[in-house]
Amino acid sequence: MTALTVTYALLFYAATLAFGLGLAYRIWLYAKTPAPLKIPTPPAPLTKGGVAFRLAREVVLFESLFKSNKWIWLFAALFHAALVLVLLRHLRYFQEPIWEWVKLIQPFGLYAAFAMIAGLAGLWARRFLVERVRYISSPSDHLMLALLAGIGLSGLALKYVERTDIVALKAFILGLMRFDWQPLPSEPFLLIHLALVAMLMIVFPFSKLLHAPGVFFSPTRNQVDDARSRRHLARWAAALDQGRS
Repeated sequence: MTALTVTYALLFYAATLAFGLGLAYRIWLYAKTPAPLKIPTPPAPLTKGGVAFRLAREVVLFESLFKSNKWIWLFAALFHAALVLVLLRHLRYFQEPIWEWVKLIQPFGLYAAFAMIAGLAGLWARRFLVERVRYISSPSDHLMLALLAGIGLSGLALKYVERTDIVALKAFILGLMRFDWQPLPSEPFLLIHLALVAMLMIVFPFSKLLHAPGVFFSPTRNQVDDARSRRHLARWAAALDQGRS
């Protein structure tokens, strides 16, 4: 077993652990944060089913972003839709045998990588060209965009610049899952691609990319507009209210 294989195997185990535990911890923090006020953004749904439908529209269609800025919505929708397709295309490395629908989307997933880069370019350009967005942009915002762009570009380089041994790469990934380590190909673009992916997994739970699960815990989106029909109490306030009675 080469030092390269051992290094990347340990890196991905550490990245997976950091991603899983970090994400679970941040979601736990979101879930336990009090929401003492009824603050749904109008027009708000009046039922729990309506809230679920509203959240679905927000997650799938980026409804509020579409209403506020069509250009940003276009780049964001392009990036996220392409990212989902690219991720689904990569399922082939984690399956044996490969599901039929995963085989069918392989060509589309490849073209989606170009769309993902285009969406990222638009979102990144906005942080330089729009004055109010440039003012509030921090180095971490640029780092996340650079990291995602690096992953996309290095992935495309593996297709069009320097190909790698796909069979050996899949054996390496399946070996990680089965704790049966297999040699990792040593092409530079592959090593860069995998290192950037591991870095993204490590920093994800501590970055602004947490808007992905965070949207489900936003009180402006997940609350029913029933302030006039029933009393709203946060859990900690309800306990105090019972103590007084």
